[in-house]
Amino acid sequence: MVAKEIESKSGQKTRTIQVDFTHGCSIYPAIAEELQGLEIGILVNNVGMTCNDHFAYFLEIPDSEPTITHMVNCNVLSVPQMTRLVLPGMLERGTGLIINVSSEMGVRPQPLLALYSATKAFVSYFSQCLHAEYKSKGITVQCVAPLMVSTNMTSNVRVNCLVKSASGFVREAMNTVGHTSYTSGCLSHSLQSVAFALFLPDWLRTSTFLIRKMRNLSNARQYERRVQNGKWMISAKEE
Repeated sequence: MVAKEIESKSGQKTRTIQVDFTHGCSIYPAIAEELQGLEIGILVNNVGMTCNDHFAYFLEIPDSEPTITHMVNCNVLSVPQMTRLVLPGMLERGTGLIINVSSEMGVRPQPLLALYSATKAFVSYFSQCLHAEYKSKGITVQCVAPLMVSTNMTSNVRVNCLVKSASGFVREAMNTVGHTSYTSGCLSHSLQSVAFALFLPDWLRTSTFLIRKMRNLSNARQYERRVQNGKWMISAKEE
């Protein structure tokens, strides 16, 4: 569906490779075969997942054994593996753009989202190191570290002055390409990042006091959701 939309708007042909990035190294030979003969000028590493829709301790991750592996495969392993497949062709042509989507949570440690925060920290550091290594060879590697964007992963949270729509965020983020190798993606998120650095330093972010407050707030919101869902189910049955 997305491929057809791209074709209709751009007039360019698309190729779809269906894989599950949680499956680890087994998927990359098939991807490499499908990419043979293609001149790829831009790579966007945007695949990602989280394990909770709320703040939770590490040991509270549901189905922790497979979930941990899936998250590392999807959020971490995919970035260097896809780069490995595409970068050689860019080097041969002396030009190329790689955009790696990280997160504000990969810039600073975020307790109660420990695994997600850690995987995004990898993306941030890998991107910055890769850009330093290959910028002299005509390759630009940009790290995009947004805050809240309304997507399926964020339960399509309501868009406001702090939360960007996916399309709105992409429009602003694309304007930064060629100007910086690291960006929050949009003005709103850049200002929020500065505010977090000033008013929520790491020592406070990782303090036991704040962790307890965040946990209590998360529990309260979960309870409200359950109540709201329960009311909806009752009214539906009555109808």
